[in-house]
Amino acid sequence: MEENRSDENTLDEFVQIKIKRRAILPWWIKVFCWLFMIFGFFAIISLLLGFFGNSVQLSLYGFETNDPLTSIGLLIISLGIFKGFTAYNLWFEKDIAIKLGKIDAIIGIVICSFLMLALPFIDDAFDFDFRLELVLLIPYLIKLNKIQEKWDSAV
Repeated sequence: MEENRSDENTLDEFVQIKIKRRAILPWWIKVFCWLFMIFGFFAIISLLLGFFGNSVQLSLYGFETNDPLTSIGLLIISLGIFKGFTAYNLWFEKDIAIKLGKIDAIIGIVICSFLMLALPFIDDAFDFDFRLELVLLIPYLIKLNKIQEKWDSAV
C-alpha cells in the first residue's frame, strides 16, 4: 500500500514538471517564429540565387540591396538565417532559445538605433527614419526576460 502512494507521488511530480515551453510563449511570438523560420529559409534561397548570378531584392532593418553577394546583402542574409535559427529554437523548445532570442533582439535594437541616430550624421544623403522594428524588438526583449526563468525550469 505504501509503495502505491510513492508511485502516485512520483507520477504527480512528473506531471507537474512536464510543461510545454511553447505554451510559455505569447501568441505574437509564436506567429513571428513561423514568419522568421520562413524568412530564414528564403534567406538561404537568396544566397543560392546570388551564387548563380541572380539579383534578389533584400531588405531588413533599413538595409536594402538587390545583390545578395555584396556586404550589405550578406549581412541581411546572415541576419535572416540567424533569425530563422532563433525562431526554430524557440518553436522547438531548445534550451538555448531564450539566450539566442535575446541576442537577436539586442542585435536588432543596436542596428536600428544606429541607422536611426548615427547614420544621418555620417551620410549626408541619408535622412532620419524611425525604424518601426523597434516597436516590436523592445517588447520582444522584455518578454524574453520575463519568461526566461519559467523557460529554464520547464523540461
